[in-house]
Amino acid sequence: MAHEHCRHLLGGISDYVDEEASEALCAEIERHLAECENCRVVVDTLRKTVSLYHSTCEPAEVPSDVKQRLYKRLDLSEFLE
Repeated sequence: MAHEHCRHLLGGISDYVDEEASEALCAEIERHLAECENCRVVVDTLRKTVSLYHSTCEPAEVPSDVKQRLYKRLDLSEFLE
């Protein structure tokens, strides 16, 4: 049963880490994190990963031909400029 609750809450973890989750969801996640070390590790790891990404990565420009191949492969051709 505990794993079911973890899965339910982890569905909103990205919004929580990005500080975009509702106040109610934040409160629910924080209550859960106080009791669940495994989920605390997941949240901490996600926060550190996001922080490292933002501190070390410059936005990369995707070459046009790569973008076209990717969008066609993903069947997203309608989004090509």
